[in-house]
Amino acid sequence: MGLDFLTYGFMQRALITGIAAAVCCAMVGLYLVLKRYSLFGDALSHMAFGGIALGYFLNVYPIWTATAVSVSAAMGITKLRKSTKISGDAAIAVMLSSGLGMGVILVSAAHGFTIDLFSFLFGSVLLTNTSDTLSFIGISGGVIATLLVFRKPLLHFTFDEEQAKINGVSVEKLNYLFIALAAVTVIITMRLVGILLISALIVLPNITSMMMGKGFKKTMIISISLSVAATMIGIILSYPLNLAPSGSIVMILVAMYVGTLLARHAGLFSKKAVLQEIS
Repeated sequence: MGLDFLTYGFMQRALITGIAAAVCCAMVGLYLVLKRYSLFGDALSHMAFGGIALGYFLNVYPIWTATAVSVSAAMGITKLRKSTKISGDAAIAVMLSSGLGMGVILVSAAHGFTIDLFSFLFGSVLLTNTSDTLSFIGISGGVIATLLVFRKPLLHFTFDEEQAKINGVSVEKLNYLFIALAAVTVIITMRLVGILLISALIVLPNITSMMMGKGFKKTMIISISLSVAATMIGIILSYPLNLAPSGSIVMILVAMYVGTLLARHAGLFSKKAVLQEIS
């Protein structure tokens, strides 16, 4: 049989969708990790779960409700954090718990879990249709293009907000823009690894690449490469081995992280402070 299954339409759509989502997650995730918002993706995914449940409850296309809830909640929490001086980790905890609570209530009100809901929780990239693939490519392209256009102000914003303000960067507006991009990234990644594993795709490639002690640009390129490689290998292996693609992708990323960690301890990579090296 070999790799004949790669000629199947559903496998090709899965790979294209997966690559687009992997690149998007790696780019957004690096800024999140550097700002010490590593769990923000996890919190957004739980808010998305609440939005998905709301869609099923209202009999509305769940992706739209998930997007609306995630973006609104992320911006609301950001505003709350700015006005009340609540810490970042506390704001993330509020999002995570409220999204999960809302989701559980609405799921029970909508008469329990369905197969479609499980696909959002654990990923269903092999079931992606042509329309979904085109939508994911378009949205991912928009997110990536926005990150590239605002690359310089985002760098200032990530490493030193006060210095960014001095340099004329509108930090507050940029913050809202970035939060919206992160929320959209979480939504398009749900099909790939599911709500419960999104944070792994956002965080693991980036902390792995950061351990190599390279500059920011090289770190992002390495992160994207690791994310895309893990996604492709995970999807390709999942079909003949009859494994869940989402779990396969995450475990490959974990293996990459452990391998890099061992290589770092063996002296193959610089042991300088990663943030200092990147900045």
